[in-house]
Amino acid sequence: MPLTPLVYWAQRHEDIYLRVELTDAQIIDVHVREKVLQFRAQGHGAKGQNEYEFSLEFLSPVKPEVSYKSTQRQVNITVRKEQRGWWERLTVQERKPVFLTPDFDRWLEESDAEMEIREKEEKRNRLKAARPEDEGFVSLKTGYLFVYNLVQFLGFSWIFVNMTVRLFIFGQESFYDTFNSISDVMFFCQILASVEVLNAAFGVVRTGVVPTLIQVVGRNFILFIIFGSLEEMHHQPIVFFVFYLWSAIEIFRYPFYMLGCCNTEWKTLTWLRYTIWIPLYPLGVLAEAVAVIQSIPIFYESKLFSIPLPKAIGTSIKFHYVLYVYLILMVLGLFINFRHLYKQRKRRFRTKKRKAN
Repeated sequence: MPLTPLVYWAQRHEDIYLRVELTDAQIIDVHVREKVLQFRAQGHGAKGQNEYEFSLEFLSPVKPEVSYKSTQRQVNITVRKEQRGWWERLTVQERKPVFLTPDFDRWLEESDAEMEIREKEEKRNRLKAARPEDEGFVSLKTGYLFVYNLVQFLGFSWIFVNMTVRLFIFGQESFYDTFNSISDVMFFCQILASVEVLNAAFGVVRTGVVPTLIQVVGRNFILFIIFGSLEEMHHQPIVFFVFYLWSAIEIFRYPFYMLGCCNTEWKTLTWLRYTIWIPLYPLGVLAEAVAVIQSIPIFYESKLFSIPLPKAIGTSIKFHYVLYVYLILMVLGLFINFRHLYKQRKRRFRTKKRKAN
């Protein structure tokens, strides 16, 4: 008597993916009539070597053409939806069958699936833009992006190497002279980073304007307001840690973009680009928060950037209060960006894992 195999499912806007847990499946019969998929095969499943079958009545109409691929471990089935859209569930009945469960290796929420579509479209557009019309021709935009990322990579590499060498030679003493020895190059790199906001705003690169703006403004606020405007902060050790963490992230990010301009990928660099931020990003935000906290008493005493109001009001807008609000926003931004970067990393390597299988 036929048994029922374990079936895992996931969806995209145009497709349904089913994964049948059946080892060394043979005599496979898969077909769709109206909205019902019928499956029958022989193989080794949860109940050992036997004949397994199941049927699913989908929530909405699907196309009759169905494709499947049998491997040593499972049978992968792809069904095309009749109309593009997102289903709230797989089957007509609200209560799912006991043998059916989500395939978390391929599972995406609707918003993530839409982002995946945009990334695929962006990749196709990049490949199309990178394809030369004539032999040896490189588009002006690709050349511009390559040079920009190269300059930033060289700048942050100089900062990182210089600080590392100084740390080995002078030890802890290098902490107190970081601003005087490094700030000029850091100012240049961070001012140049403002171009990234324009690139996103004018469509030179396909990325969100708001996340880019938040990162650029946040760093420049620390660099110009907290460090640059207060001479008392120039010799604080926290400057070393902020600069070192910033440069440690960027020496992997910019060469990754450079290779992308050449339609080339180095797997080790890709892994580092999507992994190194996990420890470094929270540490960088923590170092920035410490710098803000250390600057609050200085701003309070100097009244720098405070706005005096008329005597009738009897008070003034004190800048150190703004810094307290900024600290709260930093915590919120850390949560939002960390979640975004984690989902981006998970999606990147999930896609590579599926291709490998």
